[in-house]
Amino acid sequence: MTRRAWLLFLLMAVIWGIPYLFIKVALRDLSPIGVVFARLLLATLVIAPLAARGDHLRQVWRRWRWIVVLAVCEIVAPFLLIALGEQRIPSSLAGLLVAAEPLFIALLALRVAASERVGGARLVGVVVGFIGVVVLLGFNPGRDVMGALMVLAATLLYAVGALVVRLRLADVSSTGITAATLVVSTVMVLPLLPLDLPRAVPDAATLLSLLVLGVVCTAIGLLGFYALIAAAGASRASVITYVNPVVAVGLGIAFLHESIHAATLAGFALVLAGSLVSAAGPPPRLLRRSRTVSTPTGTA
Repeated sequence: MTRRAWLLFLLMAVIWGIPYLFIKVALRDLSPIGVVFARLLLATLVIAPLAARGDHLRQVWRRWRWIVVLAVCEIVAPFLLIALGEQRIPSSLAGLLVAAEPLFIALLALRVAASERVGGARLVGVVVGFIGVVVLLGFNPGRDVMGALMVLAATLLYAVGALVVRLRLADVSSTGITAATLVVSTVMVLPLLPLDLPRAVPDAATLLSLLVLGVVCTAIGLLGFYALIAAAGASRASVITYVNPVVAVGLGIAFLHESIHAATLAGFALVLAGSLVSAAGPPPRLLRRSRTVSTPTGTA
């Protein structure tokens, strides 16, 4: 890869490794709904004007049904589930669980494309990866299984969203898809706000966390990922999935004093190994298209 591609790769590893920390901080003053809405609103204010300058939105709205599906699977439901999950589990564990997304993509591809059979070593990789997920869920002292399952459900939805883009929206402008899904997602979450309004004005740390989540992790993160795909290719760009959790764990330990147990490390090692093996070899036809909208590793 070129120097520019490496710089983008390192930048994205940081940008998409930090959301779990800032979600945890923002949840001290706000509800999961409040955190998600503020994040979406800020990201929309940044991305929408960029999409409006060109002809990005016209072709997107012709497929509005898939935009709604994508908004639910890729943004609204995962963002809410991760925020709810982080009320129960450490931010570091949330970051590790999201690394299982490639495993879900491999399994879902079997359902939507019968010719894309996972066999041999790749099938072994999927099995090993899910054994790692079981270890992360069930063999960690003090872990809340329900919170972990919420994050795991978000990871599954991220995988569904990735396949929706590749199968139904692969020929549509990535900027248009991003802007449209952000607008739709913000409108979806807005009616939920009265269900859990903040009891006091958020402090400076919470406001800073929301700013980072919306502008840096979501808006700039999406644009940066597109630039990384252009500079390094989709397959190499997807390797960032395996780097983000390391950043999430490091930040959780450094700033939130979270602890990491041997079972956590063992589980993540199995997830990482299984994901790498299951994705080995020439990518199936279904997954050769460029990934235009980021998944769990990116938006969190």
